[in-house]
Amino acid sequence: MAKAMILAAGQGTRVRPLTKDIPKPMIPILGKPVLEYIIEHLARHGVREIMINVAFMHRKIEEYFGDGHRWGVEIGYSYEGAYEHGDIVPRPIGSAGGMKHIQDNSGFFDETTLVLCGDAIIDLDITAAVAEHKAKGAIASVVTLDVPLSEVKNYGIVVSDEDGRIISFQEKPAPEEAKSTLASTGIYIFEPAVMDMVPSGKVYDIGSELFPALVAQGKPFFAQNRFFNWIDIGRVTDYWTVLQRVLRGEVAQMDMPGKEVRPGVFVGLNTHIDWDKVNIEGPVYIGSSVKIEEGATIIGPTWIGHGSHIRKGATVVRSVLFEYTRIGASMTFAEMIVSARYYVDRTGHTVYVGDDRCPLRWGDARG
Repeated sequence: MAKAMILAAGQGTRVRPLTKDIPKPMIPILGKPVLEYIIEHLARHGVREIMINVAFMHRKIEEYFGDGHRWGVEIGYSYEGAYEHGDIVPRPIGSAGGMKHIQDNSGFFDETTLVLCGDAIIDLDITAAVAEHKAKGAIASVVTLDVPLSEVKNYGIVVSDEDGRIISFQEKPAPEEAKSTLASTGIYIFEPAVMDMVPSGKVYDIGSELFPALVAQGKPFFAQNRFFNWIDIGRVTDYWTVLQRVLRGEVAQMDMPGKEVRPGVFVGLNTHIDWDKVNIEGPVYIGSSVKIEEGATIIGPTWIGHGSHIRKGATVVRSVLFEYTRIGASMTFAEMIVSARYYVDRTGHTVYVGDDRCPLRWGDARG
């Protein structure tokens, strides 16, 4: 089976403040980092050797995943940055530049390699995708997903002929200008020969530089149109939407942790809840060591992270509470992502604890 390279060096600026303390691939869904779902999926398809390029907050990724043996794979890391004036400074070198850096060092890309982003959950049939890539004699393939014409403005669009050979790309075109509705999913399959086209020692991007070069040189470069779940957390608002879908059970292979104590209500260990004095409507997950006081109302889909504390008479509706979040008495938090330090509403508007203009009261449950 193929090898894999996971791109995880980006800063995740579009999903701040979620990436204030963690890199984007470590954003949790059902208590598990997005990147863990990707690694599990690769392992299911027999991919055993995985390189991850890292930069921002790289230790969080490396300490969690280690050498990969817990998932039955082997993981290596390629750090992109420099040591300057006593500080380690992240310096990503572009998606293709990151691959070339690894290739120059070890020749890792010596067989068919799947390249994918570390911030999207997929259930792609990798085995079938690699088989199609090989059957067509492709040097490179882009896995695409057909999207509604009204949504092409959100994606990089791939234009191909009737055989699937790629002719051109359009970056987020207006619907009336789109030449195709095939969106690039950021999942690529490369043969080792592709590496020869990437210059050494410079910032070089797959989408904006390598792909146009493949088209210009007339290489066997194909689009694959596949149907699969592609859950991308491009913006904070996407994260809220994804969690709502997952909590409603709409995504396969993503099961609610904990024990189901009421229909649609899952609870972790060591929770303190007087069920007769609270109103909880599933689907709801309540993590370990959570305290919910009397008169509280929780309406799902809602996720309550471990160590959280919901005070008397408080209401939480269709929201996500990160671990150790305290919700003040009689406060109502609806359709929000809440942490001990900030909350983000559905539109992406962020408010930090201590903002006097905000009528809501919440904080750190450990304090």
